[in-house]
Amino acid sequence: MKRVSVDDVENSLQPAAVMRPLTDALGLTDVAINYYELEPGDSFAFAYHSHEVQEEAFYVISGVATFETEEGPVEVGPDEAVRFDRGEFQRGWNRGDESVRALAIGAPLEYGQQETRRYCAECDAETDADLSAAPDADAVIARCVECGTETGRWYRGSMDGEVP
Repeated sequence: MKRVSVDDVENSLQPAAVMRPLTDALGLTDVAINYYELEPGDSFAFAYHSHEVQEEAFYVISGVATFETEEGPVEVGPDEAVRFDRGEFQRGWNRGDESVRALAIGAPLEYGQQETRRYCAECDAETDADLSAAPDADAVIARCVECGTETGRWYRGSMDGEVP
């Protein structure tokens, strides 16, 4: 048995006020688990994305999360869960006025290739995005694969306004 306090796990650099990766802290080998706190405008992910191998489920503890999907937006409230299959595109947000607390669970642990799409103003289209650490490692930067334009930049913790 391995037990961990969520508050003892370091906050990861994500587009959410709080994202605490529990996978390594619990010594998990077959499933990924992440704890999130999203302030209004925060997101679970850097981009609209799909996983080649991993299916992903979100359990909302409090607040309402809105997931962008190919079928349109889907709201998931307290004590509700949603599952996304392998290859299914999604991006979850807090579009409400109160914070969202949720767990993200993915299996298998490895997700294979991840396809990410973000809007590029230069291309005026949703394009594939490349995510990388900033040279000072204090931020994650998204760039359009087609033209190289920066389409987003994130720092640790909650950001003012809606995250890119």
